[in-house]
Amino acid sequence: QSRTLLSAIALGALATLLHPFTFAAKAARRSRRSKRGPEQWTPELLKRLDWRRFEELCAAYFEALGFRADLAAAGADSGTINLYQQGARNASILVQCRPWDAHRVGIKPVRGLRGAMTSGNVGEGVLVTSGKFTQEARDFAHKEKISLIDGAELVGKIAELAPEQGLALLKAATEGDYQTPTCPACTIK
Repeated sequence: QSRTLLSAIALGALATLLHPFTFAAKAARRSRRSKRGPEQWTPELLKRLDWRRFEELCAAYFEALGFRADLAAAGADSGTINLYQQGARNASILVQCRPWDAHRVGIKPVRGLRGAMTSGNVGEGVLVTSGKFTQEARDFAHKEKISLIDGAELVGKIAELAPEQGLALLKAATEGDYQTPTCPACTIK
């Protein structure tokens, strides 16, 4: 019986000595996985993107559809993308991005997009959010011929692209520090 007690003590001591090494090995595996980045698009991933990275993703998505996309610089028009048909000189679609999650996007940004469409003489508008829209916003957009794309719909639309395009968007959007907010005044993280 003293032999089993000594064996148990020896095994316990060995386990105690090896525990930090197994913990470090597990942490290293987790770190390697996190450095690879996410492996697929999800609505939760969209919500974790920095606001500027979300805007860049939206511009890249529309470019994958064949448009030329001009993303406004940070400032008053931040989040606005002018889409041009190939060879066109004037924008044919005005896109605004709202990377909101805490609240549903209401009617005010949809009205703002309508006003920007009118002042820019653009006939079609799209409002994209990582979150969701209120019913009032959806009703107004329908009357004004504005397309609304919420986070789940954007994930679905990216999934409809060719697999290599969807993966390229994922890689670009999640490269480096994609979660720390960018300063809207100086565009530095």
